[in-house]
Amino acid sequence: MRRKIVAGNWKMNKNVIDAQQLMTQLLEYKNNNATNCEVWIAPPALYLMMAKDIFEKDEIGVFSQDMSEHESGAYTGEIAADMLESIDATGSLIGHSERRQYHGETDSHCNRKVKLALDKGLIPVYCNGETLEQRKAGQHFEVVKNQTEVALFTLSAEEIKKVVIAYEPVWAIGTGETATPEQAQEIHAYIRGIIAAKYGQEVADEVSILYGGSVKPDNAKEIFSQPDIDGGLIGGAALKLEDFSKIIEAFN
Repeated sequence: MRRKIVAGNWKMNKNVIDAQQLMTQLLEYKNNNATNCEVWIAPPALYLMMAKDIFEKDEIGVFSQDMSEHESGAYTGEIAADMLESIDATGSLIGHSERRQYHGETDSHCNRKVKLALDKGLIPVYCNGETLEQRKAGQHFEVVKNQTEVALFTLSAEEIKKVVIAYEPVWAIGTGETATPEQAQEIHAYIRGIIAAKYGQEVADEVSILYGGSVKPDNAKEIFSQPDIDGGLIGGAALKLEDFSKIIEAFN
């Protein structure tokens, strides 16, 4: 059985008081409600230690929003995999579309980060997906195939089973455009097919693939019911417990 996951990416939001309040509310919710999926959050780096303190029994996975491709050294502002390992973080997002757009991250950068995360026992959540221009040009399959192969196909079969993939249709995030559940399923099945062609169907069937295209309480159940969609990487809706909890409950 593939793991089912609802992960909240907080991006650059929440002051320390509000962050602590939301984490406490989320822990209380998790302790008082049976959930049929794993619950993860990726708060700003400043709050990772606080998150680990609050979720000390690992009820909720704690992820960084990025990590360095370098092990250590003169890389101001970066977070090393060793640092994440030392606070018992669960893992890290890698290759998020905003890192690609604003910070010039490439699939090759992502490949080094994924391998380093795995070496340190962290779960890499590798993000991929096409832009609106690429979708309109009919290049979405080619883009996602290239992203997946460059970033992940140097891994062994055992390693790739430990990776979580988050497909983000960049064109459906904050653009007013929306992907239908069928469009999302089509790409998820395609990604799984790429992995199966390289590593075999048995390995591909163990890789969790999340959808990261504006999942909300009113569309989560339909999206998560698709056969190749194993959960969601949630943005704005992860910042309010009321919305995030309803998305978690889409698996009930």
